[in-house]
Amino acid sequence: MKELTVHTGRSYRIKIERGLINQAGPLIRSVSKAARAAVVTDSNVAPLYAERLRVSLEAEGFTVSLFVFEAGEGSKRLSTVARMYDHFVEHSLSRTDLVVALGGGVTGDMAGFAAATYLRGIDFVQIPTSLLAQVDSSVGGKTGVDVDAGKNLVGAFWQPILVLIDPDTLSTLPKRYFADGMAEVIKYGCIKSASLFEKVASGKAAQQIEQVIYECVDIKRRVVENDERDTGERMLLNFGHTLGHALEKRYQYQTLSHGEAVGIGMVLMSTAGERRGLTKPGCALRIEQALQAYGLPVSDPTSLKELAANAGADKKSAGHVIRLILLKEIGESYLHTIPRDGLSDFLAGGIQA
Repeated sequence: MKELTVHTGRSYRIKIERGLINQAGPLIRSVSKAARAAVVTDSNVAPLYAERLRVSLEAEGFTVSLFVFEAGEGSKRLSTVARMYDHFVEHSLSRTDLVVALGGGVTGDMAGFAAATYLRGIDFVQIPTSLLAQVDSSVGGKTGVDVDAGKNLVGAFWQPILVLIDPDTLSTLPKRYFADGMAEVIKYGCIKSASLFEKVASGKAAQQIEQVIYECVDIKRRVVENDERDTGERMLLNFGHTLGHALEKRYQYQTLSHGEAVGIGMVLMSTAGERRGLTKPGCALRIEQALQAYGLPVSDPTSLKELAANAGADKKSAGHVIRLILLKEIGESYLHTIPRDGLSDFLAGGIQA
């Protein structure tokens, strides 16, 4: 078993091992004295793993309830969280009980937000079942939901008490959603590890997936420890996300998956950086090739002007400026600030550094 500890305001362990869902009950019991556990999952994941998890938890004395919502980004709304609150009340969850998020990034973000706000905060555990959630969203304590103005604009920082990563769950992912997670893996290589980028750029990440997951989680762990509240270095984790989120919003979270949109965002931002002499020439092409190795798109017909407009509510905006994440080269990233109303020109190469 691979294991990491995240040292934040409330430290917790991340465990990575095949078959870990079968050990979830005793592992969660080792960090929690809760009497009740509310398992939150979606309609795709529930038939695959919910019963196995319930049996494991009940064997450790937990009284288990199951909340299942319709799978998809469209469910990531306050209305779904409100139904979670009703479920928690109906099943008598107290401040000493816990929520278990079983699923992908949407599940973890929403269940974590519900846990952060129910009774002003109860414990929760992350059991991510998608590659994107395993390498990224399950670690670091960012929780939230979407609103009409944009993605993840309502949320809270709320660290889990334990993260259990079972790579075997990836065997049930459709090919598209394995690729979706690979966009985030490629992102980690771009911003912090040239060696990781080279390891996965050929399209063979699945052959060493446990090590790939470990390296991504270790990078995120170190970044989160340095900047738990996302005021500096942690913003680097959003490379490609400013434009990626704008694309998701443009298509109303229907056409492009999160990873597909972020991949396009990384290419666009690196291309703009190269045009202005801020990014080493050739980075955008290398990112394109790595994305294409996993069948991910690298472009979109949406105009740069429309993308910039849709990015107006991005969380990295502050006053009249927006902080962009750029690459110096593969493996090294930094923050670059431009006027908020100048994003369209920057993307087109019209703003000087």
